[in-house]
Amino acid sequence: MHFILIMKGAAIYMKFIISGRNIEVTEALKDKVKKKIGRLEKFFNPGTEVHVTMSVQKARQIIEVTIPINGGVIRAEESNVDMYTSIDKVCDILERQIRRNKTRLEKKLREGAFRVENFTVDQEIQEEHDFKVARSKKFAIKPMTTEEAILQMNLLGHEFYMYSNADTKEVNVVYRRKDGNYGLIEPEF
Repeated sequence: MHFILIMKGAAIYMKFIISGRNIEVTEALKDKVKKKIGRLEKFFNPGTEVHVTMSVQKARQIIEVTIPINGGVIRAEESNVDMYTSIDKVCDILERQIRRNKTRLEKKLREGAFRVENFTVDQEIQEEHDFKVARSKKFAIKPMTTEEAILQMNLLGHEFYMYSNADTKEVNVVYRRKDGNYGLIEPEF
């Protein structure tokens, strides 16, 4: 089930696309999302879409928020036993990501991706400076199936594994998700 909500603020509009999996998205949940995530609208241009997915897996209440912006994506996920707590925490994560990386995001995502005039640097949240690569590693990429890559990743005890997909001949990455399942990243041209 999908809901589309338009957040109206001081002449700024965010478009919320809210969906639920294994959960009924109540008006109270929608209002909480609009209120908490809507406070980030000052950082974005009018018309910015916010994709919110709420789900329940066993005792975990999970919220995933994705904000596509000019060829990039800001994303955060949080889980808790209470959905309202998950919403609060995911909003804090998003705001920290934006504040810490504001200069880099603005450069990478071209002029106009953010409303820079609304950024202030808090004492406790300083903008990150240069990224530092602590280690660099090269290795041969062998063609293999996704299942073989997952097995190799598990044998190495890594959280991700890069390989050449034997079927598509493209470089892919498999990774272990927080929920214990696996994810696959494939290039899109």
